[in-house]
Amino acid sequence: MASARRVSGFPTRNPGTNDRPGSRDADKEEIWKPMLDSISSGKRLPEKSLLVLGGTPETQREFLESVSTDGPNGRRQQDRGRKPPIANQFALGSFEPTWKALTSSDTLARLSLYLLASPSPSFTPLIKPYLNPRTVPHMLVVILLDWNQPWLWIRQLRDWIRVLRSLVVSLDDASKEVLHENIAILQDKGRTLGGEGNTSMENVKIPLGPGEWDEPLGLPLCVVCQNADKIESLEKERGWKEEEFDFILQYLRTILLKHGGSLIYTMPSAPGSLQTLVHSTLGIKSLLKQEQLRHNVTDRDRVLVPPNWDSWAKIRILRGNFEVEEISEKWSIDIDVPERMTQANEQSQAESETAADTPSPTSSTSDHTPDTSATAIYEKEIRNPQYDFTLSTLSKQGNGIEVESTHPQAFLAGQVQILDQLRQEDEKDAALKAARKEADPSARNWVVAGTSGEDTSGVVEEHIGPVQFNMGGIHVNADEMVKRLQDREANRTGEPKASSPDAQDPNAMSNDKLMSFFSGLINKGGANSPARGS
Repeated sequence: MASARRVSGFPTRNPGTNDRPGSRDADKEEIWKPMLDSISSGKRLPEKSLLVLGGTPETQREFLESVSTDGPNGRRQQDRGRKPPIANQFALGSFEPTWKALTSSDTLARLSLYLLASPSPSFTPLIKPYLNPRTVPHMLVVILLDWNQPWLWIRQLRDWIRVLRSLVVSLDDASKEVLHENIAILQDKGRTLGGEGNTSMENVKIPLGPGEWDEPLGLPLCVVCQNADKIESLEKERGWKEEEFDFILQYLRTILLKHGGSLIYTMPSAPGSLQTLVHSTLGIKSLLKQEQLRHNVTDRDRVLVPPNWDSWAKIRILRGNFEVEEISEKWSIDIDVPERMTQANEQSQAESETAADTPSPTSSTSDHTPDTSATAIYEKEIRNPQYDFTLSTLSKQGNGIEVESTHPQAFLAGQVQILDQLRQEDEKDAALKAARKEADPSARNWVVAGTSGEDTSGVVEEHIGPVQFNMGGIHVNADEMVKRLQDREANRTGEPKASSPDAQDPNAMSNDKLMSFFSGLINKGGANSPARGS
């Protein structure tokens, strides 16, 4: 019986080949790779850039703390006592935080922060590498102003706008093209008639009004006026009124309207809607919490002017005598980049410019400001007390409490002159009285009889006034009685009488009586004393 072979169902492999059996691993790899790529691209964080200009390292740090979005369980509360490591002490500073949602731990964006405190043309090349076609559409420019020195604001704004304009001119063609596209996007942002619940007017664009976007920069601009709590101290200490605060607000709004910028007043204890304003300008949106920007131009310490909201008509409502057209035209002349900001003059300008913490910016010291410029008009109305603290300034303050004190030596010298004048007047009065006494014998007799004469009586009368008393129900004026007695005695002495041998001088009689009185006392004392030698 022939043995039957069992045929195996497993695949056979030729001994000459080392290939593995076929499978669908390659197809599975092609399926998972697109899925993983799509998930990673969905979780990719948007990258935003923030260019902070002006201020000091301390105010820049306060600004970063105001816009920080760390949650309640984040690192900010745990390390509240420590300062975050921010490199903003020298030239161009940098910082790269991450913004998180307020109601969750989800990260909203990755931020690249650049800080510059001085508007020196020498620092402009440091910013240029960060302006490229990739970063320009996602960048916001913030200019920090301080309420401790509001008289420097327009000059500081002028210098920073000049720096930005010179920087934009020096960019390459690709970056300039992106800037032009960005301007069109920014002008149309939020300029539709469609409000909440009104979708039929969403595509209707509001045309630009006069003075709007006349000088676009290509980048969104936000001006932050810090330390708004100093407004009250300006009102109390310097006598500022509502006219000054309204003038400053109208001036800033007119300037920012030309650049399409926004304005906000903040204070360390209440940053207000600063975080919402920055997020909306950069296009950062949270899926859980959406906050709407609401304008506020009535509360003088909580002002908020969103971009593409303001107009000349709204600016005039605040105070009608403000020349918005004139300021707008002259501002375009002020921000023209002078020739000194060219590359050829950068070296000499860097040697002659002042430090960043001086009262005025660098360019203000060497740049001549005409009296009719927008900067000069502002500084004429909002005067700098460090340079123009004169009596004319004090006269404008209705309730000013400032009083200029004189030097102590000058005050004492004036008092010496007054004392000399009084002494001369006293000497003249004494001479007149002496001459009167020599000419009038009756007056001389009364002076001898009295203790101190007219001087003493005059001093007493000056202090106690007329002496009056009631005697037996009859009101008696003692001064009047004394005067009558003096007149009667004067009449008696003036009458001619026959001289008698017994008549004696009353002064001599009084002296004899006094001498006899004292001699009697001496004799009486000697009689009562014991005899000597007993």
